[in-house]
Amino acid sequence: MDNLKTKHTKVLIVDDEKETRDIFTRQLKDFYDLDTADSAIAAVQKLEQQNFQIVFTDLVMPNENGIQLLKKIKSRWPHISVVVISGKATIGMAVEAMKLGAEELIEKPVEDLDLLNIVIEKIMKTKWQSDEIKRLRKKLDDGFNRKNIIGKSIQIQQIMDKVKKVSPLDASVLISGETGVGKEVFADLIYRNSSRSEYPFVAVNCGSLPESLLESALFGHKKGAFTGALKDKMGYFKEADGGTLFLDEITETTPAFQVKLLRVLESGIIRHVGDDKDVRVDVRIIAASNKNIEEEVEKGEFRQDLYYRLNVIKLNIPPLRERHEDIKLLAKTFVDEFAEKYKKGDLAISEPAMAIIISSEWKGNVRELKNAMEHSVALAEYDKILPEDLPENIFQQNSFRDKSVTQYFDITFSDAKDKFEKKYIERLMLKYNGDVTSVAKFSGIHRQNLYEKFKKHDLDPDKYREDN
Repeated sequence: MDNLKTKHTKVLIVDDEKETRDIFTRQLKDFYDLDTADSAIAAVQKLEQQNFQIVFTDLVMPNENGIQLLKKIKSRWPHISVVVISGKATIGMAVEAMKLGAEELIEKPVEDLDLLNIVIEKIMKTKWQSDEIKRLRKKLDDGFNRKNIIGKSIQIQQIMDKVKKVSPLDASVLISGETGVGKEVFADLIYRNSSRSEYPFVAVNCGSLPESLLESALFGHKKGAFTGALKDKMGYFKEADGGTLFLDEITETTPAFQVKLLRVLESGIIRHVGDDKDVRVDVRIIAASNKNIEEEVEKGEFRQDLYYRLNVIKLNIPPLRERHEDIKLLAKTFVDEFAEKYKKGDLAISEPAMAIIISSEWKGNVRELKNAMEHSVALAEYDKILPEDLPENIFQQNSFRDKSVTQYFDITFSDAKDKFEKKYIERLMLKYNGDVTSVAKFSGIHRQNLYEKFKKHDLDPDKYREDN
């Protein structure tokens, strides 16, 4: 999806006012395949003859209005996205249109015509993501076991597609990603969907043991091989024989140990420390690191030949901050899990708390989010998690930190909503350095409506810009 502005996107503009049709056409003709209709009847005729992805329709038109057209489109062409245009329409009509499935509502006259492009791009991006997820999911067989993998983002679906391909193979896999993204979870997923799933899965954190102990732990030792070796130890390689050995934080090993590991991977033979006999093992290796392994190779900190041996298949797990769609889903899943653990009944996440959760950096990724949700569930006093229930370091990252949520309990709902709205917009303007377009895309609030909210809350967009 290199460019959402494309002539392959076919758009129909329906409005009985020629001036509106002309204004929209001038704005969009260079980017999209456009057609127009001056009535709902004419629109239906064009819809029967051509394939459109998006329809812009006025709500108030003579004879059949936009509501009636919307109903026909959703009934006969449910794949078409409809954007309704409200000029003379009543609030009731606008609400009904949204209930019937209109994707967006635009008020006219449209002061910022770039809003039209933003709306189309947003719709086409959503369509593309939905189609891509369906395509990727279709490629995953019904029998594929994706237990413990929570996520609906494009990134996760693409990784799942790759995992499905590599799981049946015996090739080595190298998993990279920041601490806490779930590298071991994906290693376990590959193992469970492999032909080795009936044999052991053994996970070893290479960074938690000094070289001398790591060699003994992996390769085993004979009784008396060194001080403290009171009995024979088979080692993790032998323990994982026939199955899968997961070597986490592989870049924390020393060059000397890497030589020994490479020899084992190439020969399939280990030798217990203190023994003179070779032992053959059949093990699939999955390795992982939170460092950039290519940079470690360039610096001479990691052997290039071992890197090539491990890097037959490469999986990169993106950080949580790069897949916002998954944050909300993960947070809700963890809340349900811990609500059951702490016997809190049905527990939801309040909108203010969710806004903080979604906008937080989560440097510790999924692991940090899970811990934060357990903390929040444990402290929750009501049937919803409030901002003050979140861990202090998360709560203090946000503009909500200067006042407790209890401030909203002594005012009307309307005033509380206005207070939250102002704080929310201020936070996003700070986050995006006053870039209104970015704020509009992230929040889902149209640019035109954002400027109205700036005026309502007496906010000056210019003061948030870096060059101000």
